[in-house]
Amino acid sequence: MGREPERLAAADFQRILDVSRETQDKFERYAALLTKWTAAINLISPRSLPDLWRRHFLDSAQLAAHLPPAPEGRARVILDLGSGGGFPGLVLALLGCGHVHLVESDQRKAVFLREVVRETGAEATVHTARIEALAPFPGDVVTCRAFAPLPRILALSAPFLEPGCGQDGAVGLFLKGRTADLELTEARKTWRLRIERFESMTDPEGTILRLKLLSVEDGAS
Repeated sequence: MGREPERLAAADFQRILDVSRETQDKFERYAALLTKWTAAINLISPRSLPDLWRRHFLDSAQLAAHLPPAPEGRARVILDLGSGGGFPGLVLALLGCGHVHLVESDQRKAVFLREVVRETGAEATVHTARIEALAPFPGDVVTCRAFAPLPRILALSAPFLEPGCGQDGAVGLFLKGRTADLELTEARKTWRLRIERFESMTDPEGTILRLKLLSVEDGAS
């Protein structure tokens, strides 16, 4: 088993991503709110708080390097499923990656997300709803982290990923752990996918999946 990566401080996060002082201030405000609210509701594991800047902020921020190019003339539209404490969607919003739609069915978590958006000015809209109840709209990217196994993610996000919702269908960008291979094997029984894989920079067992949904196999639900 590999050695756990070293913890990062706020200054390390700013140095690695080379963000502006203004952006870093927003992340530090986000960190303060997350620490405060986690004491009352289950946003993240309290055990991960001492390593917040690596485990949650940098882990989410690394997706920015794998986003498709922004469409000409407008910002990217990103749909983040099961946003919880805001990972990865709210982090991408604070990094200026596009307008992010944060989907979170838990009322208290949605209130938290709105508070962070209000305090930081993040380009994000919070939807207090289950993804199944959200009417599909054109988007460029679907993201999620620690949300569900890949076959379930694809079933829920297919209306956004399929060509026809956006110009060519959205790109899926998903943070997965040690079960990524098993989940891919299961997903391929139903879905035809074009898949790229990237190593996680924060988790030795982590994988970033970037995929396009080509079609559903005949007979799939």
